[in-house]
This record gives sequence, C-alpha cells and structure tokens, in this order.
Amino acid sequence: MNKVRAGVIGVGHMGQYHVGAYMEIHYVDLVGVADIDPRKVRAISDLYEVKGFTDYRELLPLVDVVTVAVPTKDHFQVARDALEAGVHVLVEKPIAPSIEEAQELFRIAREKGLSLHVGHVERYNAAVQELMKIVTRPLLVETRRLGPFVRRVQDDGVVLDLMIHDIDIVLRLVNSEVKDIQATGLSCYTDRGDVATVHLTFESGCVATLTASRVTQNKIRTMAVSQEDFYVFLNFTEQDIHIHKQATSEARRTREELRYRQSSLIEQVFVHRGNPLKLEIVEFIECAVNDKCPLVSVDKELESLQIALAIEDILRGKGVIGS
Repeated sequence: MNKVRAGVIGVGHMGQYHVGAYMEIHYVDLVGVADIDPRKVRAISDLYEVKGFTDYRELLPLVDVVTVAVPTKDHFQVARDALEAGVHVLVEKPIAPSIEEAQELFRIAREKGLSLHVGHVERYNAAVQELMKIVTRPLLVETRRLGPFVRRVQDDGVVLDLMIHDIDIVLRLVNSEVKDIQATGLSCYTDRGDVATVHLTFESGCVATLTASRVTQNKIRTMAVSQEDFYVFLNFTEQDIHIHKQATSEARRTREELRYRQSSLIEQVFVHRGNPLKLEIVEFIECAVNDKCPLVSVDKELESLQIALAIEDILRGKGVIGS
C-alpha cells in the first residue's frame, strides 16, 4: 500500500489521541495538524515534526484523509470543506448538531465517492465486538456511563457527549425499531444536561435503560444484557466480558425460614484487547483506500443521532436542558 497522507484538524484532547494513533500506523504519513490555537499547533507540530496550520483549509490540499476533532458546532463547516476538497473524513461523534446537517454531509460524500466515518470509538472496543457475536435475542439492556465533570467538555450535553456511545451500541445489538422513549435528567454544571436516564422500548419487546452522568466521581463504563438463557456483563474500560448461566435453583424449608439457593456458571470470554481508536482509524483508511464496506451503514449512523436528539428534545421539554 502506498503511503496515505493524513491530517488532524483540532488538536485538543481527542485530536491529540488521533495524532498519536496515526503515527503508529506504518503506512500512514501524518502530514500536518491544524487548530485555531497557535500554541497547540506549535506544541504538536514540534513534538511530531509535522507541519502546523492555524487555518485548516491550508492543510486540505496536502492530505488524502483527515480527522475532524473540533467542537460539535463546527463539525458541519469543517467536514463539508474537507469533503468538497476531495478528502476522506473521519469526524468525531456526534457528526453534527442536527439531522439535516448530517444528511447533507453524507450526501456530499456519496456524490464525490468519498468515505465519511463518524468517530464512535466504542464500536471498535474488542469486548463490544465479542458482545455482538454472543447476544442474539436481548430482552433487557442496562448501560451505565458515569464519570466526573470535565470542564473542557461544555459544548455538548451528557447525551451527545457520553450516552450516544451506548445508544449506538444498543441500536445495533437489539436491531429493532424504537417505539417509545422516556427520559429524565438534571443539569448541574452546565445548562445542557449533565445527568440523563433513558428508557427505550423496542418493537421486539426489548427494554433498554441507559444512564449517563458527568457528576459521578468514579468513572464507570458498563453494559449488562439479559437474554432468555444467559446474562452478559461487559466492562468497556477493561475490555472484559463475563457470561452468567443458571446451573441450579432450589428452595429449602427449615424450621425458621424458607431459604432459596441459586448457583450459576460464570464464563469469562477471552478478548483480544487492542487500541480501539487505532482500529477505528485503520478501518476508516481501509474504506477510503480499498473501498471496504463500513462497519455501520449511513441509516444506522443517522438513527443514533436521531434518537440522541429526540432524547434531548424530551429533556428540553422538561426544563432539564436550556432552550
């Protein structure tokens, strides 16, 4: 494979991870980085010995692929400029703050024959990929994505910042239409919602409860799935899966009380742990250069955003999110 020329637009927290991941791929030549903050540009360009720009448009003619890791409100403008310049784009989640803008970006990419990927890094978590092979008929899904407030993340509320990861996974796992959404939450540090609990009911009968928080001092990233014949517990951070299968269940009466005993078999699934971001970028480049089909279709990309925005509308209607 010829060297793929890559660039990163936006070298804040997430953008720096992308820079590091590109540098680890032997067939990628990281040409340059761009950011409106000249100090960040200088620091990253000096560290990795690449060109630095404060105007991202100067970077576009030099690259084949680019990561867009700017604030969400700027995703549409920057990604559109890159696509119009003939560059394949990996844009961090959420792709855009509205369905209309997301649809327009996919339209441009389709017309120009370019790859447009959304940065849902948890899709490439090895434990999630194993989960997709194990679960076939989910009945109940529970997700928890909790952590402390990070001051640098203030543009998006907790739904678009954190919960959208779990929405994306649950929609693919259940593979059924959502027929009802209920949501509640609260704002503590911002007016965009810092805690949210959502109940999704699917046409298949499956029920999913998703909780996301930016007010929890302990970082928790878990998912639990109940199926008729087993229960699966996944830890995103550890890339770890345990399957619980019921073995025996009995009731025994003594003189004092009725005692229940249940034993279960616990199976730990072997997971080949990798760097999810690096795997995501490799997949993106394969789609851009070798026309590989993306892991998630455009319809599913839009559905994740649509559900997330519908949840925000509910929270806005309840006064949780400012108008």
